[in-house]
Amino acid sequence: MFDENGTSYLDLISSWWVNLHGHGHPVIAQAIYEQALKLEHIIFAGFTHEPAVCLAERLIRLLPGYFQRAFYSDNGSTAIEVALKLAYQAWRNKGEFRRVKFLCFEGCYHGDTFGSMALGKGMPFFKAFEDLFFEVIKLPYLATYRNDDSYALKESRYISLIEEIVEKNHSELCAFVLEPMVQGASGMRMTRPSFLNKVMKLVKEKGIIIIFDEVMTGFGRAGEMFAANYLSIHPDILCLAKGITGGFLPLAVTLTTEDIFQKFCSDDASKTFFHGHSYTANPLACAAALASLNLLELKETQENIKSISTLQADFAAELTELPGYHAARALGTICAFEEIQDINSDTSIKLNSENFYKAGLLLRPLGNTLYLMPPYCIKPDDLKDAHGKILTILKA
Repeated sequence: MFDENGTSYLDLISSWWVNLHGHGHPVIAQAIYEQALKLEHIIFAGFTHEPAVCLAERLIRLLPGYFQRAFYSDNGSTAIEVALKLAYQAWRNKGEFRRVKFLCFEGCYHGDTFGSMALGKGMPFFKAFEDLFFEVIKLPYLATYRNDDSYALKESRYISLIEEIVEKNHSELCAFVLEPMVQGASGMRMTRPSFLNKVMKLVKEKGIIIIFDEVMTGFGRAGEMFAANYLSIHPDILCLAKGITGGFLPLAVTLTTEDIFQKFCSDDASKTFFHGHSYTANPLACAAALASLNLLELKETQENIKSISTLQADFAAELTELPGYHAARALGTICAFEEIQDINSDTSIKLNSENFYKAGLLLRPLGNTLYLMPPYCIKPDDLKDAHGKILTILKA
């Protein structure tokens, strides 16, 4: 990226996690141009078009084999809102009206619409709206990091507590919503598959719908194509957005099973899923997404993801030896660590964006957490150089 004075910056956060392949990629730009000459938009109620059909088919093929239906919207928050409404109405259409509560992890962030904000209750930027939120039950989240020697003991304790919560509330629970493997906005907090599998098994046994928020982790960010691939228990609904178009245009998809879809197929109009957007499945955005998937599936891109993942893991290992910092962790292309803060201060001194801008690095710390999530086109030498600059700044 270049500013008005021509100063260059290396975007190490993929511009809020959306730019899979870097900025202005010519393949995606060309796909949008070609689609614009054919069809720029069509109402998606009673109509369809080729890019939307092709994209849905490809996503269903790419994901683990339990999704059959795709619902398009415009952004990650809305994809979650759609998932919440689908889960809630599916129970009502079935004649079960007691299931009015949602389950999620402490520290979760799922967006800024009212339903997604309700899930994230407790975050300071939602406080003004809390009186309007529906009831959510929070589970303790087992965050971990490199060399976490206490993990096994903590996992056993956490699972016991979660089992009690689920057992007590299961008859009123509609759905369990989670960010698989990594909680993004709360500080790139990572957990292990063993913990999530055990939690989801408890939930699944009670027949509660499971919703995966893969808005951030989808499309290779966590190393696998989707974070769901790390887990043996599968979700009933999965939400995608952010990187889906390679950062070019807004688009989101909420995928679900045939079983949930069938709960809305009825001659009774009250069982209809009345949800839609003017720009649902916009052909330009779908064309961008298809081009991004083409790039993502290239052997070169997959090798780049593996290379970035290795370098990020090596950097996390190096950070464990850095005084004043702790909880270094890496998963796939994501690396994060935390500054040990002065007990008398709630602000970070070293993790200041300006310090990194001066070194030509576009980074945006989350409180006392610094994370890196570069686009897949980054060259190994550039990433190594960025790692070196960060260490120099932190040691200064």
